[in-house]
Amino acid sequence: MSIVTLGVSDLDRSARFYEGLGWRRSTASSPEIVWFRTADSVLGLFPADELAADAGVPGGGEPSFRGVTLAVNLESPALVDAALRTAVEAGAVVVKPPTTTSWGGYSGYFEDPDGHLWELAHNPFFPFAEDGSLDLP
Repeated sequence: MSIVTLGVSDLDRSARFYEGLGWRRSTASSPEIVWFRTADSVLGLFPADELAADAGVPGGGEPSFRGVTLAVNLESPALVDAALRTAVEAGAVVVKPPTTTSWGGYSGYFEDPDGHLWELAHNPFFPFAEDGSLDLP
Protein backbone atom coordinates (compact mmCIF):
# COMPACT_ATOMS: atom_id res chain seq x y z
CA MET A 1 0.00 0.00 0.00
CA SER A 2 1.48 3.33 -0.94
CA ILE A 3 -1.14 5.92 0.10
CA VAL A 4 -3.91 6.07 2.70
CA THR A 5 -6.19 9.10 2.41
CA LEU A 6 -8.46 10.06 5.29
CA GLY A 7 -11.58 12.10 4.75
CA VAL A 8 -11.61 14.90 7.31
CA SER A 9 -14.17 17.52 8.32
CA ASP A 10 -11.66 20.34 8.89
CA LEU A 11 -8.46 20.09 6.84
CA ASP A 12 -6.51 22.70 8.82
CA ARG A 13 -7.46 21.19 12.20
CA SER A 14 -6.51 17.69 11.06
CA ALA A 15 -3.22 18.87 9.57
CA ARG A 16 -2.34 20.57 12.88
CA PHE A 17 -3.24 17.37 14.75
CA TYR A 18 -0.89 15.20 12.67
CA GLU A 19 1.83 17.83 12.86
CA GLY A 20 1.30 17.70 16.63
CA LEU A 21 2.17 14.00 16.45
CA GLY A 22 5.53 15.10 15.09
CA TRP A 23 4.77 14.18 11.48
CA ARG A 24 6.23 16.44 8.82
CA ARG A 25 3.96 17.92 6.18
CA SER A 26 5.19 17.20 2.66
CA THR A 27 5.97 20.09 0.34
CA ALA A 28 3.69 18.28 -2.14
CA SER A 29 0.74 19.45 0.02
CA SER A 30 -1.65 22.08 -1.31
CA PRO A 31 -4.61 24.04 0.06
CA GLU A 32 -6.83 21.13 -1.10
CA ILE A 33 -4.90 18.14 0.30
CA VAL A 34 -2.23 17.63 2.93
CA TRP A 35 0.37 14.88 2.64
CA PHE A 36 2.55 13.29 5.31
CA ARG A 37 5.32 10.77 4.65
CA THR A 38 5.29 7.82 7.04
CA ALA A 39 7.84 5.05 7.48
CA ASP A 40 6.39 2.89 4.70
CA SER A 41 3.79 4.97 2.86
CA VAL A 42 2.05 8.32 2.58
CA LEU A 43 -0.93 9.63 4.57
CA GLY A 44 -3.22 12.09 2.84
CA LEU A 45 -5.84 14.33 4.43
CA PHE A 46 -8.67 15.48 2.15
CA PRO A 47 -12.06 17.05 2.91
CA ALA A 48 -14.49 14.16 3.54
CA ASP A 49 -17.27 15.35 1.23
CA GLU A 50 -14.80 15.92 -1.61
CA LEU A 51 -13.25 12.49 -1.05
CA ALA A 52 -16.71 10.89 -1.18
CA ALA A 53 -17.51 12.79 -4.38
CA ASP A 54 -14.20 11.73 -5.93
CA ALA A 55 -15.02 8.09 -5.12
CA GLY A 56 -18.61 8.49 -6.37
CA VAL A 57 -20.23 7.59 -3.03
CA PRO A 58 -22.62 9.58 -0.81
CA GLY A 59 -20.89 11.84 1.72
CA GLY A 60 -21.70 12.59 5.33
CA GLY A 61 -23.04 10.45 8.10
CA GLU A 62 -19.76 8.76 9.02
CA PRO A 63 -20.34 5.89 11.46
CA SER A 64 -18.59 5.97 14.81
CA PHE A 65 -16.66 2.82 13.80
CA ARG A 66 -15.79 2.47 10.15
CA GLY A 67 -14.50 -1.10 10.35
CA VAL A 68 -10.92 0.09 9.80
CA THR A 69 -8.04 0.88 12.10
CA LEU A 70 -4.67 2.31 11.20
CA ALA A 71 -1.64 1.17 13.14
CA VAL A 72 1.80 2.36 14.06
CA ASN A 73 4.08 -0.41 15.27
CA LEU A 74 6.81 0.67 17.66
CA GLU A 75 9.94 -0.98 18.98
CA SER A 76 8.95 -1.14 22.67
CA PRO A 77 6.04 -0.72 25.09
CA ALA A 78 7.72 2.44 26.40
CA LEU A 79 7.58 3.93 22.90
CA VAL A 80 3.87 3.02 22.68
CA ASP A 81 3.24 4.92 25.92
CA ALA A 82 5.30 7.91 24.73
CA ALA A 83 3.50 7.99 21.36
CA LEU A 84 0.11 7.93 23.10
CA ARG A 85 1.13 10.85 25.34
CA THR A 86 2.15 12.78 22.23
CA ALA A 87 -1.17 11.95 20.55
CA VAL A 88 -3.15 13.13 23.58
CA GLU A 89 -1.13 16.37 23.69
CA ALA A 90 -2.02 16.87 20.00
CA GLY A 91 -5.74 16.42 20.78
CA ALA A 92 -6.36 12.68 20.44
CA VAL A 93 -8.97 10.90 22.52
CA VAL A 94 -7.81 7.66 24.13
CA VAL A 95 -10.23 4.88 23.19
CA LYS A 96 -8.34 2.03 24.85
CA PRO A 97 -5.29 2.62 27.05
CA PRO A 98 -2.26 0.49 26.15
CA THR A 99 -2.19 -2.90 27.78
CA THR A 100 -0.46 -6.24 27.42
CA THR A 101 -2.30 -8.26 24.79
CA SER A 102 -3.33 -11.92 24.72
CA TRP A 103 -0.93 -12.48 21.80
CA GLY A 104 2.13 -11.25 23.72
CA GLY A 105 2.30 -7.67 22.52
CA TYR A 106 1.31 -4.29 23.93
CA SER A 107 -1.21 -1.96 22.32
CA GLY A 108 -3.79 0.76 22.76
CA TYR A 109 -6.04 2.92 20.57
CA PHE A 110 -6.80 6.60 20.06
CA GLU A 111 -9.17 8.61 17.86
CA ASP A 112 -8.05 11.51 15.69
CA PRO A 113 -10.26 14.63 15.46
CA ASP A 114 -12.52 12.91 12.87
CA GLY A 115 -12.90 9.63 14.74
CA HIS A 116 -10.37 7.64 12.71
CA LEU A 117 -9.01 4.91 14.99
CA TRP A 118 -5.27 4.47 15.37
CA GLU A 119 -3.61 1.59 17.14
CA LEU A 120 -0.22 2.10 18.74
CA ALA A 121 1.40 -1.30 19.19
CA HIS A 122 4.54 -3.15 20.07
CA ASN A 123 4.61 -6.61 18.52
CA PRO A 124 7.69 -8.52 19.64
CA PHE A 125 7.19 -10.93 16.74
CA PHE A 126 7.42 -8.22 14.03
CA PRO A 127 11.07 -7.16 13.68
CA PHE A 128 12.16 -3.83 12.23
CA ALA A 129 14.52 -3.44 9.28
CA GLU A 130 17.44 -1.01 9.41
CA ASP A 131 15.35 1.64 7.61
CA GLY A 132 12.68 1.52 10.35
CA SER A 133 10.10 -0.41 8.31
CA LEU A 134 8.53 -3.65 9.49
CA ASP A 135 10.38 -6.75 8.37
CA LEU A 136 7.67 -9.38 8.54
CA PRO A 137 8.90 -12.97 8.32
